[in-house]
Amino acid sequence: MARSTSQIALPLDWSAGGNNDAPLVVGTSNADAIRYLRHVATWPVRTAVLTGPRGSGRSLIGRLFAAETGGRVIDGHDSVPEEEIFHAWNAAQSSNIPLLIVADAPPSEWGIALPDLASRLRAVPLLTIAEPDDCLARDLIEALFAQRGIALAPEVAAYIVPRMERSYAMIHRIVAALDAASLEQGRRVGIRLTRETLLSQGLIDPDLLERQETGTCQ
Repeated sequence: MARSTSQIALPLDWSAGGNNDAPLVVGTSNADAIRYLRHVATWPVRTAVLTGPRGSGRSLIGRLFAAETGGRVIDGHDSVPEEEIFHAWNAAQSSNIPLLIVADAPPSEWGIALPDLASRLRAVPLLTIAEPDDCLARDLIEALFAQRGIALAPEVAAYIVPRMERSYAMIHRIVAALDAASLEQGRRVGIRLTRETLLSQGLIDPDLLERQETGTCQ
């Protein structure tokens, strides 16, 4: 089955991070945010905020953005004082060097005490990574296994996705559980091991065991 969700052309190898990074798979859930970050010349202000679920690759995106643009990244708005964000915003405008702030939530939910910072952030574009759709979830499961050196048959990811909670956090839990079960039992990660492991650990919905795969990933 042909896949195009991770085939968007990028000037850097955005699918590769450091040794401890999960692979970055580009799909409909994050493509708009990545596309915006690749075109800093069009930004109305020299700052943007990126939000998304934990495990969605947002920190890796930030590191790749910094490497590509030479910009500054604040990974976690609550990791630095408000005054530092305020000065970083001003510096980005005066120097024309972009600033990306990675956060759990949009600025309207930060409880900002500095009025000047709050007013500046109201003008900042908000980029959002959504939870993965079916195709991105399948691609990410396969990529995470490949990162662990495990060749996964396509039908395994196709079996998992319709039966799992659709979130990046659950994808990481499922991959870790199956990797551990495969090592402990000396078995390959096939449909049978997947079903047994994920059912025993409550990682798939037993009411959805008979669900048939719907749709295709082009």
